[in-house]
Amino acid sequence: MEKLKLKEENMDREKALALLQEHLKNSNLVKHCLAVEACMREFAAHFGEDPERWGLAGLLHDLDYEYTVDDPDNHSLKTAEMLAEFGLPGEIVHAIKAHNHKVDIQNNMDAALLTSDPTTGFITACALMHPDKKLKSVDLKFMKKRFKEKSFAKGASREQMRECAAMGFELDAFLLACLNAMEHIDTELGL
Repeated sequence: MEKLKLKEENMDREKALALLQEHLKNSNLVKHCLAVEACMREFAAHFGEDPERWGLAGLLHDLDYEYTVDDPDNHSLKTAEMLAEFGLPGEIVHAIKAHNHKVDIQNNMDAALLTSDPTTGFITACALMHPDKKLKSVDLKFMKKRFKEKSFAKGASREQMRECAAMGFELDAFLLACLNAMEHIDTELGL
């Protein structure tokens, strides 16, 4: 199979998704990336930024996950290497590195990716707690209660989620924005 080649002038969501699916075989990881993409688009709109560009950062942020699962120190750095040939804007690659603390947070795109990453997993876990396993059953009260439980969705760093303050978001508003974004693609997420 010929590797997918993308150039900056034709990098779009469809091609980025094909690249993601080429490198991530686990469907749950792909769904996670779709959820983060949805959140990034939501925050781009909030800040009056380009949702396509921010969406690409969310969609591609874990491109290297299956290669670095046993080497977390290289997570996001390998993605940056993988994306180098595609000429993506530097701000996208920077945000991807920032989500794994490899570079400093410099702007709202970086902060949005850093905070959306664990939040989508947290919200997915909240949905799966409900009998119907649907996002529409999740509300703020339920999320806040689960947020306080250290044993619930342990992999979702509460500290990282609280960094939403760097974008000027209160935690409640941030959680609701992410939930809303994910609800827009609930069918794709199977939730």
